Amino acid sequence: MTTPAYKRVLLKLSGEALMGDDAYGINRATIERMVADVAEISKLGVELAIVIGGGNIFRGVAPGAQGMDRATADYMGMLATVMNSLALADAMRQAGMTARVMSAIGIEQVVEPYVRPKALQYLEEGKIVVFAAGTGNPFFTTDTAAALRGSEIGAQIVLKATKVDGVYTADPKKDPSATRYAAISFDEAIAKHLQVMDATAFALCRDQKLPIKVFSIVKPGALKRVVMGEDEGTLVHV
Repeated sequence: MTTPAYKRVLLKLSGEALMGDDAYGINRATIERMVADVAEISKLGVELAIVIGGGNIFRGVAPGAQGMDRATADYMGMLATVMNSLALADAMRQAGMTARVMSAIGIEQVVEPYVRPKALQYLEEGKIVVFAAGTGNPFFTTDTAAALRGSEIGAQIVLKATKVDGVYTADPKKDPSATRYAAISFDEAIAKHLQVMDATAFALCRDQKLPIKVFSIVKPGALKRVVMGEDEGTLVHV
């Protein structure tokens, strides 16, 4: 078996990715397909942590939050990520994997609190750690949570799963001539105004020299190809 390119990774999933073709919520077939992809890389011995968004249920900046206090809306969005994390962990359990959900907001009756040494222990034991509730603070996105947790656990790379198979020179839906970058530097991405992650998350990854790989979660086998170091998606590096 070929050795994976990375030993420990942080996978960032959007809540919207769980919807599949549904208008909202969690599509069972979609989450099972994602879990099958995760199982593939887990079997390779890759230590995996996951940060998941809550946009399929509620987002603090969504139209449904208009008129609400921003901090309150963001806390609601964090709770939505806890629901998604529980669903993801349950699907992984049913697929024969061991997952632990750790929340940045204290809800001990439901999930355990985020404690860094415990998270590191779980990863070393081969368990998959799902980080819920973002950073635990309003005004920060789950992209920032991914950059923060990735840095804290010593991940070698942040895998940003999207619906597009990388970073393009322009929006491929609007410009048929747009081409995918195989690799691009942080500084070049900033200069070209490429929306890889939100600014806070992007700056944190750049400062920590933590590379980002942007790839399509809907493309069959893409996650495994990324972990094996193949030409899949776009690598953003120092």
